[in-house]
Amino acid sequence: MAEGSQTIMEKAEARFLEKQKKTVERNKATAEYLSEAKARTIKTARLRELRLAKEEADRVAEALNPAPKKKRAPRTVKKADSTEVKS
Repeated sequence: MAEGSQTIMEKAEARFLEKQKKTVERNKATAEYLSEAKARTIKTARLRELRLAKEEADRVAEALNPAPKKKRAPRTVKKADSTEVKS
């Protein structure tokens, strides 16, 4: 009977150790995911700030130096061919 209880105890301990290992792995994966998400959020915010600053600088530059308007090409009147011989 002592031998049977040892195997039960060994099995229980093995299951416990396996659960602990999985918990550690899960916690590690969760921490990695959260750190990547935080880094992505920070990078997105930085890029957004840069984009908004560039857009503002472009608006200011456009206000100070407006682009010259394109001149329209004058309309040309097509002349009828006077060399045609009509019958």
